[in-house]
Amino acid sequence: MNNLKFIFFTLLSLMIFSSAHANSTCAHNNVKLQVLGSGGPELGDQRASSSYLIWINGKASVLIDAGAGSSLNFEKSSAKFEDLQAIVFSHFHVDHSADFPAYIKGSFFTPRQNDLPVFGPEGNALMPSTTEFVEKILGDTGAFSYLQNFVNTEQASSYHLQSHNVPLTPHKIQHYPLTDNLSLSAIPVHHGPLAAVAWRVNVFDCSITFSGDMNNQYKTLAKLAKNTDILVMHNAIPESAKGIAANLHMKPAEMGKIANKANAKSVVISHRMLRTLGHEAETKQLMEKNYCGPINFADDLDVFPIP
Repeated sequence: MNNLKFIFFTLLSLMIFSSAHANSTCAHNNVKLQVLGSGGPELGDQRASSSYLIWINGKASVLIDAGAGSSLNFEKSSAKFEDLQAIVFSHFHVDHSADFPAYIKGSFFTPRQNDLPVFGPEGNALMPSTTEFVEKILGDTGAFSYLQNFVNTEQASSYHLQSHNVPLTPHKIQHYPLTDNLSLSAIPVHHGPLAAVAWRVNVFDCSITFSGDMNNQYKTLAKLAKNTDILVMHNAIPESAKGIAANLHMKPAEMGKIANKANAKSVVISHRMLRTLGHEAETKQLMEKNYCGPINFADDLDVFPIP
């Protein structure tokens, strides 16, 4: 019996040490989330549109979405474009992608030398694929064709964009390694008729997951976000929403169910629109019926370290 007790407590100690070591690895490398845009597509919400940065060791490593106004907050955050390991898009609504050409034009004035991967969903009847989006914006017949040297590898440029389409295979997680300690994972989500994906950024033994815009009809987000350290969820509609809005976005009660099923260690609420601003207490109360972890409401330039 004493031997069994010894083995039990030894295993328990190893589990606690492993968990503490994982968290200390993240803390030691200063892994954190910064919100560049906490709003949606409205003109009166006093917020930049959806965009996020992952910081590692004081460097901005991954840009998630590039909504209108985010490039100014990128500057305010003191991030450097040459440090980015990837740009990823959840989908190509204007409030998630409008500043993309601004980032690329601005990069001309930076010392960036390394090619930059750009990830986003495959296209469908309503939306272009990621490669098509980049080409239509920056290609030789694109809206800003004067920047085509960043896309056309036959033209001289300090770096080139490398576009990748995430398959819209239902319920399948796709994995994209970037460095030894940094990788991306994506899964399709239901955003009405739009092609859309959710993203998980894996850093060392930590992760930050982004829902993007979705209503959870596919039931895929909890799978992607399992045991994530921070789950960023978009609160675009109140519980009373109906019709098109409810077909595009998840309600607060559903957000709580997802966070609970994912066993998320904390939640950050973003994409806060006028119809949900001022209703934070109600949103939180509805979520807490199913989720008991920390819930934080994001504003532009807020920083959230791995808890």
